[in-house]
Amino acid sequence: LEDVKAVLEEMLREDKIYIERVIPYQNAGIIQLIRKQGELLSEEYRSLWNAAIYGTDGNADIVAVALSQIGNIGGEPYWRWYGFESRVEWCACFVSWCANECGYLEAGILPKFASCSGGAQWFRDRGLWRTGSYEPQPGDIIFFDWTDDSQDGSPDHVGIVERVEDGSVYTIEGNSGDACKAKSYSIDHTEILGYGTYNP
Repeated sequence: LEDVKAVLEEMLREDKIYIERVIPYQNAGIIQLIRKQGELLSEEYRSLWNAAIYGTDGNADIVAVALSQIGNIGGEPYWRWYGFESRVEWCACFVSWCANECGYLEAGILPKFASCSGGAQWFRDRGLWRTGSYEPQPGDIIFFDWTDDSQDGSPDHVGIVERVEDGSVYTIEGNSGDACKAKSYSIDHTEILGYGTYNP
């Protein structure tokens, strides 16, 4: 399984690449990947590769993109892409960058936002904001209101839900200690303000 993942991850590093062999693989309904020439990063194949490598459900594309960025320090690719010339608090830039990589910004599925409050308001205005007993789904946008910032009902931080498992929500977050990190919280964690939901 690890060999298959390594092969597919290597394929995804190139904009255009050709499959030169049959790769049998079964995961989440994928029976096998057959020999075919084509652009592997086209929309036709993107979801297939993401599901094969990461096994994600829900909005798998943005989860896969976010996972691939874990370990980045400083966030320069994301805040420079957004248009800033010097470092800013970049958690929202990271989420927006991931959305752009999936084509979600151009399609109007997710907003481009650099402030957490602006992002949360976009979801609220469209009836896509969830709180309380809502069980988050992979790809949801998670907003936090930190207790050390008075918990005033305004979001202080934002990330992407990877999955929910055994009462915990697992996330990928930019600007967590100035790095992209995978984190987890109890699903009823008091600093979780709410979730932005969408359907790609």
